[in-house]
Amino acid sequence: MHFAFSSMPAHGHINPTLPLVRELVRRGHRVSYAVNEGFHPAVASAGATPLSLPGEMPGPGAMPDPSSGFDPAFMGRMLDFFVGMTRDGVAALEEHLAADRPDAVCYDSMDMVGRFTAERLGLPGVALYASHASHENLSLRDLLPGDSAGNPVTMVLPLLQQSSERLAAELGVTPVSPMEGAPAPLNIVFIPRDFQVAGDTFDERFHFVGPSIGARAGDDGWQAPEPGERLLFISLGTGFNNQPGFFGACLEAFGDGAWRVAMAIGDRVDAAELGRAPDNFDIRPYFPQPAVLRRADVFLTHAGMNSTMESLYFGVPMVAVPQMAEQEANARRSEELGFGLRLRMADISADLLRRSVDGVHADQWIRGNVTEMGKKLRATDGAAAAADALEAHLAD
Repeated sequence: MHFAFSSMPAHGHINPTLPLVRELVRRGHRVSYAVNEGFHPAVASAGATPLSLPGEMPGPGAMPDPSSGFDPAFMGRMLDFFVGMTRDGVAALEEHLAADRPDAVCYDSMDMVGRFTAERLGLPGVALYASHASHENLSLRDLLPGDSAGNPVTMVLPLLQQSSERLAAELGVTPVSPMEGAPAPLNIVFIPRDFQVAGDTFDERFHFVGPSIGARAGDDGWQAPEPGERLLFISLGTGFNNQPGFFGACLEAFGDGAWRVAMAIGDRVDAAELGRAPDNFDIRPYFPQPAVLRRADVFLTHAGMNSTMESLYFGVPMVAVPQMAEQEANARRSEELGFGLRLRMADISADLLRRSVDGVHADQWIRGNVTEMGKKLRATDGAAAAADALEAHLAD
């Protein structure tokens, strides 16, 4: 069969799908993957044929400092950007797929390009969830923290709904908001049902296959510490990592040598500005995250869903410092399930970081919880389960 994939141009949305692409190709299927050209090497390495879509996510420099909040003007510009990118993307993807019709379009749940194109061409659509799923009685809006009601991110949601409805009418398709529950006939969710909020309310249309680490687990030349050394991994992800004050507090908190520290500071913070790094620190823009987590004892993280799932996969307790509402929801869920501790960026100090990391590492209840979840996730072949669901769905 021929499967067409479509995704937002963002690592957190594309990475979870790549093991599924590899599994489909391994089974003899053909996969086309429509995404911005910057991600073509990644999808090609998984065995897919890249298809070009216009537009790309705003670069890190375009994102505001999370500590200052998202102003409504910024959100308005982002809204216009996404509507335009969707309109242009549908035109491009429709041209690709009309000439080479797939058996199904597998689209990211937040991406309207694949969803709208599938409907316009009369093709079966499959929704892929990189994070929490939603259904008719549970929207992603419901999953946001209760104290985010005054956040402009939340306030702009009605405008997003209106813009989506206007664009849908223009394209002659069913209107849908990415934030509201709009399940496809088949929905693949790359987190375990245990982690999903209200997981027991999802019906047979949803397959919670969990994370698949796949080829991303390569070490890329990274050298692990000597056996017996405690390793702390620190990363705020790729989108909201312009936090020199946070990284400076980490240097102060863990510079005494009690921990070996791998600290990813992204590409917007200059390591030289942080001062001389203690000998126990390895500071880089980015690390091969799965390889580091396989060896880590604690993960000081922003709690993006990819990072959260990879941490659980390897059984690593977390100290979460979320940078945005979705990450806050993930951090709260992790704390609720006993996988770690959640901190507020506004409260961060060297003393709080040290006490939190040492406390989570010493907490046998937390360590037991993440160990059991890790065993469960590693015992499940999520990519194979997702491929089985796709094949069975199309056979029906």
